[in-house]
Amino acid sequence: MKFGDLSELAGRNLRQAVLRNSLTTIGIGVGVASLVAMTSLGVGLQNLASERLSRSGLFNAIFVAPQTNQPGFGRAQQARPETAAPPRPLDDNARHEIERMPNVVEVYPEIRFPTQIHYAGNPYATVVAGVPMSDRDNGAYEGMKGSFFSAPDAKEAILQIELANQLSSQPDTLIGKDIVLRYAERQPLPAQGSTGGAPGFSIVPREENLRIVGIVETEPAAGFGGFGRGRLLIPLQVAETLRAAQATDLRDLLRETPAQRTYDSLTVRMKGTKEVEAAENAIKVAGFMAYSLFDAARTLRQVFAVFDLLLLIFGSLALVVASLGIVNTLVMAILERRREIGVLKALGAADHDVRRLFFVEAGAMGLLGGMLGVIMGWLIARAINFGTKVYLDRQQIPAIKIAAVPWWMVAAAIGFSIAVSLVAGMYPASRAARLDPVEALRYE
Repeated sequence: MKFGDLSELAGRNLRQAVLRNSLTTIGIGVGVASLVAMTSLGVGLQNLASERLSRSGLFNAIFVAPQTNQPGFGRAQQARPETAAPPRPLDDNARHEIERMPNVVEVYPEIRFPTQIHYAGNPYATVVAGVPMSDRDNGAYEGMKGSFFSAPDAKEAILQIELANQLSSQPDTLIGKDIVLRYAERQPLPAQGSTGGAPGFSIVPREENLRIVGIVETEPAAGFGGFGRGRLLIPLQVAETLRAAQATDLRDLLRETPAQRTYDSLTVRMKGTKEVEAAENAIKVAGFMAYSLFDAARTLRQVFAVFDLLLLIFGSLALVVASLGIVNTLVMAILERRREIGVLKALGAADHDVRRLFFVEAGAMGLLGGMLGVIMGWLIARAINFGTKVYLDRQQIPAIKIAAVPWWMVAAAIGFSIAVSLVAGMYPASRAARLDPVEALRYE
């Protein structure tokens, strides 16, 4: 029997019991809708987490620190034997060496130092941090009041909201105002003796006027472990030109061999996440400790995979229940169409033709139910996003999208619905194919 004849006959049979078949199809649609809705939550939350982490700039960043004689700091660090050469200093030479590595966009130090600012004649203790211009797209600055730095060398500042609240009871009025930054500048002492080495440095108090251009709600993460940068943010280029004294200065002073200034850590920004692992290995070979968030990302992906699996299992339960409705519908159709099946076999239809007829009917109900379920699941996902937006708006929190229905989910849901329907139709189809045509023609 040709497939066209089977399709026409199956369609006629489905139309004869339209109410029962419609209810079965709706049951499949409800099962697919629950599957799509629950899976969309997992996909949406995973997309949200990936987007926020990607926008933070942490996925394409490598954090570099000098080697130490103590074991620790992840897989890269090993206990150094006493006879081993001293670790390489993380100085300007190392910084330029890393900058010349392939696919490196920028290398910058983590500049943070405690200081004091003056506003309206009052002093306030705070921590200043340098921020690279590449952080403009950082998710921490989303929804900030005011604007980001206008230029890398602009004498501008961004306040963290807690510091802004200390300066004024109306933080928004601070934008455009000037503050005075008082800090300790490091000045190297002139070279002495025949070696020409620099024996140390002096500390000179300095002042710098800064214009407040923005206020950020959250403290941008940086450095190892994602610790906050500071409460007063300035362009990194400006922070480097200030030459403010930091915690590493005492370590440089105690070094036996005078050398250029060293860094506690460097952040290496790559072109993309694909280049991070190779660059991280190259930095380790160069004699430094390197760490990226790929290990944490792998763990995060595992957590989301388990979460998606649980949602998939619970969402599939309703579809399994709906498959029982297909079995019931087709079994009832066999009882009602015994004479028809007998006539088909008497006219020469083989067992596999009868079996294919019931498979086509089950597949048609699965296809229609899958399409209906995808539409219902998409509407449920939209309703979830809308309800979340309304709730977050009332809490004065930026809206987020926690449910997503990508195209691959639509195709997978419809395919899964058809597959489940065909599996559910196996028993009725086999039972119909085994009918004796003589007994079937005698029925009723």
